[in-house]
Amino acid sequence: MTLVSRTKEMAQQRGLSLKTLASKAGLAENAIYRWDDNNPKSENLEKVADVLNVSTDYLLGRTDEPNHYMTETEKMLSGVDLSEAVDRSVPLTWGGHELDDNDKEILRRLFEEK
Repeated sequence: MTLVSRTKEMAQQRGLSLKTLASKAGLAENAIYRWDDNNPKSENLEKVADVLNVSTDYLLGRTDEPNHYMTETEKMLSGVDLSEAVDRSVPLTWGGHELDDNDKEILRRLFEEK
C-alpha cells in the first residue's frame, strides 16, 4: 500500500476527503495527491498524521498499527468498557484518587441516560 493510499484510507475512515485533510493540516488543497510523485516534507507528513491521529510510521507503511506510539497502558485503556469496569469493581481513578462506589454509581446513571 502506498503512502497516498494509506493516507486516503485513514481519511475515509474519518469521513474526510484528501482535499479536506490537506486543508485541515494547513497544506495546499492537492498537496497529498502529489505525494505519489514526490516524497512529502517530514513536517507536512507529521501535520497530516496529527490530523488523522496516526503515526507517521503507519502512513509510511513501517507498521500496521495506526497508533503504535501509544503506551501499553493507553492501548489497554483504549478498549475498556466502563460499564464492565464498574460492574466488576475494577479500581477507577480520577486525578489520582480512586472513585468510591457512590462515584461509580453516578457514572453508571449518567451513561445509562444516553
